[in-house]
Amino acid sequence: MSLEVLRSQVLCPPARTKGFHVFPTGPMCSLRRAMLLWLVPLFLLVGAASAAFSYWSYTRMVAEFMDDQMEQLGSSMVAHQHAPPPAPSAERVHKWGVYIVQMYGPDGRLLVTSWPDLKAGLQEQPGFHDLLLDGTRWRVYTTDRGPAGADRVQVFQSGEFRSRLAFERAGAALAPVMILLPLAILILWGVAGAMSRAVQEIGREAAMQDEHNITELPLERVPHEIQPLVMSFNSLLARLRDAFANQRRFVQDAAHELRTPITAVALQLENVRCDMPPGACAQSLAQLEAGVSRAQRLVDQMLKLSRRETPVADSARAVDLHAQLHESINALIAVADQRNIDLGLVAEPHGSPPATLHCAPGDLRSVLDNLIENALRYTPEGGVVDVRLVSEAGRPAVEVIDTGPGIPPDLLGRVFDRFFRVPGSQAQGSGLGLAIAQAAAQRCGLRIRLRNRDDRSGLVARIEPA
Repeated sequence: MSLEVLRSQVLCPPARTKGFHVFPTGPMCSLRRAMLLWLVPLFLLVGAASAAFSYWSYTRMVAEFMDDQMEQLGSSMVAHQHAPPPAPSAERVHKWGVYIVQMYGPDGRLLVTSWPDLKAGLQEQPGFHDLLLDGTRWRVYTTDRGPAGADRVQVFQSGEFRSRLAFERAGAALAPVMILLPLAILILWGVAGAMSRAVQEIGREAAMQDEHNITELPLERVPHEIQPLVMSFNSLLARLRDAFANQRRFVQDAAHELRTPITAVALQLENVRCDMPPGACAQSLAQLEAGVSRAQRLVDQMLKLSRRETPVADSARAVDLHAQLHESINALIAVADQRNIDLGLVAEPHGSPPATLHCAPGDLRSVLDNLIENALRYTPEGGVVDVRLVSEAGRPAVEVIDTGPGIPPDLLGRVFDRFFRVPGSQAQGSGLGLAIAQAAAQRCGLRIRLRNRDDRSGLVARIEPA
């Protein structure tokens, strides 16, 4: 399993389809959204239950208190034969809860009332009653009949006043809860966001891992609940690092072991050539020498590739791109002369600002050497290979332009694969040059873009900052 596939499965695991899971699927599959999905409805439910309980408890409290007041007023009126209070206004009755008092004689006839607008008869049963008169709710207390010849008193109070008083008291008690509820939701949103960002930071550190730099994720400030996941991922990263190291070590060992016998075979072929008569045998020997040379080059490329993929100690620094191009061209000018290829550097006029790149010089040299050598190999004899140093928006770039056959458009994305060679190509090669160049370019923070020329046959390999 490649590191990219493993990373995608760890950071974006497949959705569970069976059983109950705390995280829903789709856009709600998030720590922050899951916490809000579960806790906000709970907060709202608790708030609604608190409101209902407060209203019910204050309704009972107001009713008991007011009933006691009405009973005391009625009993006092009967015992001391007080005159009813003056007539109140409708506003004081319904808004302020002023009592209305009615006095009845022993025969049940209304003697006096504090509010004549209230048309209500004497209740036969003593005690408290709830009445609905002309669409208005009233609470009524009727005194007992008492000794013969005693008057009876009825005390009224507006039911609207009682409901409003209970609602106001309950609202006052719930005000702190209603203020704290959205504040708690906001705090929860912020804390959940901070937790989510912490987990995302762990994911970003995991996403930065590649086969060239595999290090364990730090466990500092990682929640205890997530530490087992991070530790298991670190264990997997360690096994992957060992696997990549073993792979590179195997390639290096195999290349080293193969170089000696192949070199010996090449020397023996040179000795045999001196004693080989011309004719068919000489032609077969030439073919054998070409095969041995190709195998020797393949081993060298494999060894170079494995070394380039190994983390190197060459530190990055500012490199003069113009001077580096001169070194690469001078090293390959002999190859160009052997094939009668015009190899040259096309740079900006003298006096232009120096073009520099911040990278490891060895990696940059590997990129340039492989691209120029690849262009020389696929350009026919008598062709031209131009190396252009350009600058766009203050960023330097290099273009290696050849007059070879080019690459079919559908194969441009595959030529960076190891050991891949364009079908039908007559040039000798191992299929590792572009893979080596791409690996070194990535370490330099560069990218290689290939395109076919528009003016004629040939290929343009462009090196530019990523």
